[in-house]
Amino acid sequence: MNRAGIIHTQQHHHLYLTSSHEAIIRIQVPKGEGVNVTVIHGDPYNWKDGSWQATHTEMKLLQTDDLYDYWSTSVSMPYSRMRYGFKIETTTEAFFYTERGFYTERPAEISAYFCLPYAHETEVFSPPTWVKNTVWYQIFPERFANGDASRNPDTTLPWGSESPTPDSFFGGDLEGVIQHLDYLQQLGITGIYFTPIFEAFSNHKYDTIDYLSVDPHFGDEDTLRTLIQESHKRGIRVMLDAVFNHSGYYFAPFQDVLQHGENSRYKDWFHPFELPLQPEGDRPNYETFAFVSSMPKLNTKHPEVRQYLLKVAKYWVEEFDIDGWRLDVANEVDHDFWRSFRNEVKNLKQDVYILGEIWHQSSPWLQGDQFDAVMNYPLTDAIQGYALHQQSSQDAQIALTKHVMSYPASVNAVQFNMLDSHDTARVLTTSNENKALVKLQYTLLFSFPGSPCIYYGDEIGMAGENDPGCRACMIWDETKQDKDMLAFLTQLIALRKRHSAFGTYDELSFLHSEDPAVLHYQTSTADETLYFVFNRSLETKSITLPKENQEQWIDLFSETTISPTFSLEQESFRVLQLKRTS
Repeated sequence: MNRAGIIHTQQHHHLYLTSSHEAIIRIQVPKGEGVNVTVIHGDPYNWKDGSWQATHTEMKLLQTDDLYDYWSTSVSMPYSRMRYGFKIETTTEAFFYTERGFYTERPAEISAYFCLPYAHETEVFSPPTWVKNTVWYQIFPERFANGDASRNPDTTLPWGSESPTPDSFFGGDLEGVIQHLDYLQQLGITGIYFTPIFEAFSNHKYDTIDYLSVDPHFGDEDTLRTLIQESHKRGIRVMLDAVFNHSGYYFAPFQDVLQHGENSRYKDWFHPFELPLQPEGDRPNYETFAFVSSMPKLNTKHPEVRQYLLKVAKYWVEEFDIDGWRLDVANEVDHDFWRSFRNEVKNLKQDVYILGEIWHQSSPWLQGDQFDAVMNYPLTDAIQGYALHQQSSQDAQIALTKHVMSYPASVNAVQFNMLDSHDTARVLTTSNENKALVKLQYTLLFSFPGSPCIYYGDEIGMAGENDPGCRACMIWDETKQDKDMLAFLTQLIALRKRHSAFGTYDELSFLHSEDPAVLHYQTSTADETLYFVFNRSLETKSITLPKENQEQWIDLFSETTISPTFSLEQESFRVLQLKRTS
């Protein structure tokens, strides 16, 4: 076989701890080689009569993509340390794979084996347990509801009277959210993610003026405290958004540098190429977010900047009991700052959820020392590739498998999964107003590990192109709401909460499909097995259930029994539960 295709790196997607006495080990081998894989493992100090006392544990084929088979197993470490290697067998040969390469005979000396020196409890990835069962609702505060007109900016427009623009205001505030908490509770929401609420110049508030004050257009500290308390009464967690990569133009230290240049005590808080600063033109002479002169990049290496921002991080946790931080442009801030950030907030409240805005593969931030999760746009891309861009079910399976296998299961369980956000076109718009495909995508989203999020208004059929179109005023006139979509998402959320194999399962098995438009897979826990099948095409498809207990499958949405072979209408799906017999 092609030994160059055998990969084990000891990085966290190949080796990770579930406790200080148990580890998950994975290895990739070339697809379809017909191998058996065994992991040889043991305590490095456990010798008897000059022989290392090792255990042989068979590995299980976990997933397959276009290039690799992914094998996995769990091993125990009574003394929290381990040496290990692999025995790989084909029909014609058997050999051993270790840190030092390949051997035809099992190495007698343990120095050749992979080494886990000691499994410290502090190195176990331990995200908050509540997150994997949370259904989020993202709110752009300026556009959700106007509950206190006395706080309206002078230029406030009547609610929903115009299409949004980059600088328009409609008076949305925190009181408006408080007045609609019962609505969110009835929908089934258990977490609210707010885009920034701190004092800022713009309507989006990503250009912070004062990180320690609620924007007066949104309310005050008492309003926020009431919102959080009322949310918690309803079982709803609250996550705030912070921008530590850059400040706003009117942030006092930046204004000081603009005014005093070389003589400003804050000049090292930022990254000037030269002084005085020159905000005008396409390329300001200081580092910024992108090339936006009103968003100067902060120097998070500077001791005073770090002290200030860490004070901010602790303040809103300690004083207001927030449940999470979403961190804007997180991949452009240094890792050392994020390690300090995590230590500070976790010491105050251990189960605070730390979510980084990163759009790409994010392993360096998800080792357990920085973030709990990132915004899972790669999953969004994989779902849209199949549902909207005519990607075959086989290619979709490959994309989904590569993504899931790039992280430990403990990471996947708390990723922040969404179909759209304030930074993208709305899902109804990307779906060309096709509500059937919106429902199909949401069911896909909710069926995968992670913490799903609904962007405000998607549940009642709001559409909108990229910013600013995706930031329109929430529609509260019930005669203009899509009640069918609202009922569907309410039911979907309820099913996710009710069924252990719906998103938080133990095993995922993709099933082969001859039809490029049909994607199907099974999920299972100790309590149940679910079968998901999707048909994104414009044709009705004939589906045959897996052979086991064919007559025992029940449709979760209709609560009816399904025959072994059934028709799946165009642009539709089924979620079926295996009815277990005693």
